[in-house]
Amino acid sequence: MSDIRSDIKFGTDGWRAVISDTFTFKNVRIVAQATADWIKKNNSSFSKKSASVGYDNRFLSAEYAQAVAEVFAANGIKTFLSDTSLPTPALSYGVTRFSNVCGMMITASHNPAKFNGIKIKTAQGGAAPKDITNLIESYLGQTQVQRADFSQAKADGFIVVHDFKKAYVKFIRGYLNLKKIKSTKFKVLADMMHGSGRDLMREILKGTGIKLELMREDVNPSFDGSKPEPIPECLSVMMARMKKEKFDLGLVLDGDADRIAAVMPGGEFVSPQKILGLLILHLVRNRHVEGGIIKTLCGTIMLDHIAKKLNRKLYETPVGFKYISDLMMSQKIVAGGEEAGGMGLPHFIPERDGTLAGLLLLEMMVYNKRNFKKLVEDMEREFGRYYYQRLDYSMDAKKVDLNKLKSVSEVLGQKVVEVKDYDGVKLVGANEDWLMFRPSGTEPLVRIYSEAKSLKKAKDLLEFGRRLVDPK
Repeated sequence: MSDIRSDIKFGTDGWRAVISDTFTFKNVRIVAQATADWIKKNNSSFSKKSASVGYDNRFLSAEYAQAVAEVFAANGIKTFLSDTSLPTPALSYGVTRFSNVCGMMITASHNPAKFNGIKIKTAQGGAAPKDITNLIESYLGQTQVQRADFSQAKADGFIVVHDFKKAYVKFIRGYLNLKKIKSTKFKVLADMMHGSGRDLMREILKGTGIKLELMREDVNPSFDGSKPEPIPECLSVMMARMKKEKFDLGLVLDGDADRIAAVMPGGEFVSPQKILGLLILHLVRNRHVEGGIIKTLCGTIMLDHIAKKLNRKLYETPVGFKYISDLMMSQKIVAGGEEAGGMGLPHFIPERDGTLAGLLLLEMMVYNKRNFKKLVEDMEREFGRYYYQRLDYSMDAKKVDLNKLKSVSEVLGQKVVEVKDYDGVKLVGANEDWLMFRPSGTEPLVRIYSEAKSLKKAKDLLEFGRRLVDPK
């Protein structure tokens, strides 16, 4: 049992591990049984316990999802199993429609192809908080794994194979102002990165004048030998096409389509930080949405200025969308987001959704009658231009001395005026430049972030930070 607990750990966004190493059918079933035990022991308010299970395009994801459904069914839990790969937010939306106790998504999100993973969703559709995942971890190996015959469980009604995409597409089409979008002729290039977003944007925009071209929408579990993460080093072809061809907007989704990135006409990558700023401005100024704004500790200072000018309360959370989810359920929120591209939006589930975020950018272009590049330039003209950098530095994260980092009093000749240490360590300078360190909870690396008012300064801060954690 102790070996199981050391092998299976839920981080900031679920459990992830290498396929055939720790991520095995045996361990997936153990997690499913522990989750079933949690469902039965801690959800007395649900008289008819049920769950939904979905999966992405990774190697064996469909088979792992079926294995989970078989365990749930054997435990008397009615399970709605997706009939195809789908985005994580589509599964989360289904959880709320069926009034499930929870949802389980087989995905390793943006990780390299050798990984797979499990995300657990609450009855509200958001990421399971630590108190739930801790309980599930405590049940690992406590009960003998039960397993139903798949065909018999279907015949008995304990497993229902379901199309989650249909209701999800209908909801997104109702969320967007398609009447306003219908007559516009913007050209959009969307990179699906071989993820489970696939052709959903095309279905959502059906009947409009938008000229949408998809790339990498096919299933490729090797992800071109890279990883389905919407960051510049994984988007060379996309950026080259945006530079050479005449598109008004470039959108990118990660492996399970819950995160977003964008590329401007001309090929310049736009950080998710700026996307969140644009979405907030659109929702407040064009859609007149009320509420506060959420950013994580490593979020851009630009959001502070936007919140101040719009007279909106700004919440700052640790890294991890589950913290944003919690606030979205307890407070009135315009939008919340994380630096990696997860955007939570109002009047929806408390979950990030890359497809909806990307299409809202398109809607903003329609409202403002400007292409994406001009929208970014307008925002920077009003709130200042900030250069955001991130380095995922490979090293043993346990060797990072956070106490030593907290004692740093000067960075590149600039006095540190504030230290934030509730999630890693963030050093804030007198002129708003900052440097942050956060050891990964799922990979052998430390993430180093920086932001400054010039690209050179942001890069210099990043290198300074690298030398602090690894002087060699």
